[in-house]
Amino acid sequence: MDTTYYNQGTATERWKRARQFFDAKEFATAAQILAPLVDEAPEQVAPRLLLARSYYHSAQLRRAEAELRRIIELDPVEQYARLMLGRTLERQSRSEEAAPQLRIAAALAGDFGDA
Repeated sequence: MDTTYYNQGTATERWKRARQFFDAKEFATAAQILAPLVDEAPEQVAPRLLLARSYYHSAQLRRAEAELRRIIELDPVEQYARLMLGRTLERQSRSEEAAPQLRIAAALAGDFGDA
């Protein structure tokens, strides 16, 4: 697929384009647009989180996992990244690894169960 058009324009234009593809459930295309954006601004969490979500929804689970782990390195209290990492690990049949992430996500969301 020719992605020349997808990667043209300012970062803002490419971000909007990626969001449009994501909203249209064209997750693989959104990921193709987002990956270069993440490379340009690796410290920004929002594009990386949308990239991880795009990978997750397009069943690129190892890539999603890598992005989510990087987000957690950048922002250890990013609740949604913890939740997604847990779900990503579950989808890979890695429940033991998922459990701590899901517990942390619940705690960060203020859900302490019946403690």
